[in-house]
Amino acid sequence: MNIQQPATDKLATRSGRSGDNIVIVGCGRLGAMLASHFSQHGSRVVVIDRDPAAFVLLDAGFSGFQVSGDAVEHDVLRAAGLDVASCLLAVTEKDTLNLMVAQVGRTVFDVPQVIARVYDPKHETLYRRLGIETISPTSLTAREFLHLVKEHSEVS
Repeated sequence: MNIQQPATDKLATRSGRSGDNIVIVGCGRLGAMLASHFSQHGSRVVVIDRDPAAFVLLDAGFSGFQVSGDAVEHDVLRAAGLDVASCLLAVTEKDTLNLMVAQVGRTVFDVPQVIARVYDPKHETLYRRLGIETISPTSLTAREFLHLVKEHSEVS
């Protein structure tokens, strides 16, 4: 596990959960985009990724923490400040990893808001039964395709 701290150590002064402590698991294109957005809007952000090279996707102005390590390990999640996080976003490309991290965030660390990316729409029901909000890129894309096809057929 490796923790890289930014010049401005925002999380070091935290005293508890607040509305802007966000932990993001996965620093691919989506995780990096979300981390950069929340960082630019004043949130305290910690990004976890197994591959330290993934952090290159963060904007140059990102002012949060970067934690390289396996997000299924409690020590990594604790180092990321999940015990004081107000929001956990599990956005890796693996549904099972997202579910595992989201469950730990919800049940062990009692994070108030947990949202997981779920590629397989069949998994969404299970996640929701566990109190985890989900976003399925597959479902969102299908809905948009159907909408555009319907819109085009109405015009023609």
